[in-house]
Amino acid sequence: SPPLRALLPGRLSIFPLFFLTLLLGFASLLWLQLSCSGEGPAPAGGESRGGPRQPCPPPAPLLPAEEEPSWGPHRLALLVPFRERFEELLAFVPYMHRFLSKKRIRHHIFVLNQVDHFRFNRASLINVGFLESGNDTDYIAMHDVDLLPLNEQLDYSFPEAGPFHVASPELHPLYHYKTYVGGILLLTKQHYEMCNGMSNRFWGWGREDDEFYRRIKGAGLQVRRPSGITTGYETFQHLHDPAWRKRDQKRIAAQKQEQFKVDREGGLNNVRYQIESRTALSVAGAPCTVLNILLDCDASETPWCTSG
Repeated sequence: SPPLRALLPGRLSIFPLFFLTLLLGFASLLWLQLSCSGEGPAPAGGESRGGPRQPCPPPAPLLPAEEEPSWGPHRLALLVPFRERFEELLAFVPYMHRFLSKKRIRHHIFVLNQVDHFRFNRASLINVGFLESGNDTDYIAMHDVDLLPLNEQLDYSFPEAGPFHVASPELHPLYHYKTYVGGILLLTKQHYEMCNGMSNRFWGWGREDDEFYRRIKGAGLQVRRPSGITTGYETFQHLHDPAWRKRDQKRIAAQKQEQFKVDREGGLNNVRYQIESRTALSVAGAPCTVLNILLDCDASETPWCTSG
């Protein structure tokens, strides 16, 4: 155009002009990459030095697993016990979808939302998620919503040799005792059935994973854990703020006596629940299914299911 020619040297040919356009485009992309935040979670200290960084444009979606044969034959059901922790969920779903897609793991995220008026029961929710996850998944991950894997070397593949504890005591930021199997645990559906799932007697926070460790051993299974991970306690980001979200650690007298016992009868075979609704959602482009779950409690068996 005439205005543009007035700003350029008279003999500038089309080739230098084309090269100049490419150079300007590359410089713009470089500036955007340096000035925006990455796709991972925010650093623990909050804003980075020099002020807040602008959000990056979302990365191009990966090829759907159904259209890419290199993703392999197995499909993971990511079971996420949940109640009223929406800020953590909004970070968790897109992060885990991207993390697993990068590793080419077929997966579906199930948010197991407890909507009854009983105390939180993580183990029963996982039992329900297992039963409702469908026949197109052949292994599960019991996954806390407040724990994000930061090291891409962590293995989420099919645990054919036995239960695989991703959040091992050597790597978890909080729990370091050798029999710990909480946080993130992978099992084939066959192995979970061999354990009869988890006990439904643990209302409130804690102890259900310790009881499940005994079930694993009783089924003749061996817990395996990551090797070669050098990031130590920085392997995961723990999103939970204990000052903002206090744990339900109340123990009434009968519950104190029961909490260290092994439940040899209950589990998958007697979990009592209703599915109030099943909703397919997309969180920042990441698909998931929310199951609104009403658990049932036999007060004669576990009177501590209520906080009264």
